Amino acid sequence: MADAPPDPASLVVGDDGLARCAWGASTDDYRVYHDTEWAVPVRGEQALYERITLEAFQSGLSWLTILRKRPAFRAAFAGFDPEVVARYDDADRERLMHDAGIVRNRRKIDAAITNAAAVLRLRDAGGLDELIWSHRPAAHTRPASFAETPATTSESVALAKALKKAGFAHVGPTTMYAAMQACGIVDDHVAGCFRSGS
Repeated sequence: MADAPPDPASLVVGDDGLARCAWGASTDDYRVYHDTEWAVPVRGEQALYERITLEAFQSGLSWLTILRKRPAFRAAFAGFDPEVVARYDDADRERLMHDAGIVRNRRKIDAAITNAAAVLRLRDAGGLDELIWSHRPAAHTRPASFAETPATTSESVALAKALKKAGFAHVGPTTMYAAMQACGIVDDHVAGCFRSGS
């Protein structure tokens, strides 16, 4: 499908002369993330587990908060190695609840541990990579503006359902659409952004 024409209000031209999604020009942290990571295809069990976990922790918060805490999350969750995290016990849960470097939310911490175990179980059924990427839409039109960017899609609803069936927690359709955007399963850089389509 052809992309819609760009919406100037959704783009910002930086000092480097590049047009970016407006959010991607709002802070240095966002600029680096926007330019180097967001919508870049992510493959591999550990990398995808990290993205799902971070998106779940972001629920209800600013992504910038999570982005700035990402090094602490990586330290707290053993580099997002699902084999290690799946063995976390009550002492680890309490340690995480007292770790000011991360978001201290018991439900989200429990979900991260539950999901690590679910990642391991998926290995016998093709793995997390295959499950997530099997929900890539057949066609996707990049939005002309952020107002046109959906919060959920039929694919994110289906992915959330498949993950829940596989034993994952805190993986609703909105969170999974954000993960699909972050992992390059869809490209929602607005039309006219220098990263759009790359």
